[in-house]
Amino acid sequence: MEVINNIDEYKNILKDEIKKNNLVIFPTETVYGLGANALSTKAVNKIFEVKTRAKNNPLIVHLKNASEIEKYAVIENEVEQKLIDSFMPGPLTIVLKKKSCIPESVTAGLDTVGIRVPSNEIAHRFLELVDVPIAAPSANISSRPSGTRVNDIFNEFDLKVNYIIDGGESRIGLESTVVKVIDNIPVILRPGFITKEDIIDIVGNCKVSEHVLKSVSLNEKVESPGMLYKHYAPNTKCLLVYSKDINTLRKIVNDNKTSKTIILGSEKLQDIPCFKFINYGNTLESISHNIFSLLRKCDMYNGDLIIIEGVEKVGLGLAIMNRLIRTSCFNYIEK
Repeated sequence: MEVINNIDEYKNILKDEIKKNNLVIFPTETVYGLGANALSTKAVNKIFEVKTRAKNNPLIVHLKNASEIEKYAVIENEVEQKLIDSFMPGPLTIVLKKKSCIPESVTAGLDTVGIRVPSNEIAHRFLELVDVPIAAPSANISSRPSGTRVNDIFNEFDLKVNYIIDGGESRIGLESTVVKVIDNIPVILRPGFITKEDIIDIVGNCKVSEHVLKSVSLNEKVESPGMLYKHYAPNTKCLLVYSKDINTLRKIVNDNKTSKTIILGSEKLQDIPCFKFINYGNTLESISHNIFSLLRKCDMYNGDLIIIEGVEKVGLGLAIMNRLIRTSCFNYIEK
């Protein structure tokens, strides 16, 4: 796999790769994406094959600008239009009724499709160059932490993908917020950097799907990526712990740690004796930015357990906990 640092020097190569139904890894403001021509069933099937992704897990279609949405999907009401006008380009995916040009392989057989317009300049330039909609899940082998920097994911896709565009570290570090409007009310299917509160400020109402903190089985219909039981997980077993009370939190950690436990959390836990302590930051924004890369780093220490400090499930914290609950396969203690 070749790393591209200057997209314009490779513009003809990138166009040919997409035209030949090959995959290209590209950066966005959220995480890196594993991209292919969304209008080609052959290309889309390669995504599922390379990622070892479940076929009932739909993909998100990335467009170069919001004015293209109506080529591929139907905007049915004013609420959908308000969300598009307010949050695109940006880290929002909106689920709309799909048009027939979008293959069912993209949507896992659903009659809807997730549409996103990234704000990352390199992603925008890539989408302009190839001039087709790009279906792209996060660039990682399924169930692994999402890719937020080239070095973290290079080995996973070497010999499987010819080119990766280097955009540095992902600014946000968590995948986009996925929203579907039901009965004129936006429903968050997967939380992200754009929060419930942000949407309420624009539309006046917003709900959160019950599956955000629960899972769906492999046999159920999945309306959004990131809803399955195990996701974003390192190889090492994980335990997620949370308490508003610091003494209770520390007791949970002490009661569950082993001689080879890695603690991944804030400075509140840094003085607890353990095999390895890794600070993930002290703000929600820094945790969001760091978490996937640090989960991969934890595996390098060959511990037998990662205890991850949770956060309050409010604002961006809901998105972080949505990911970490699946990282830990719902192995979660809250007191």
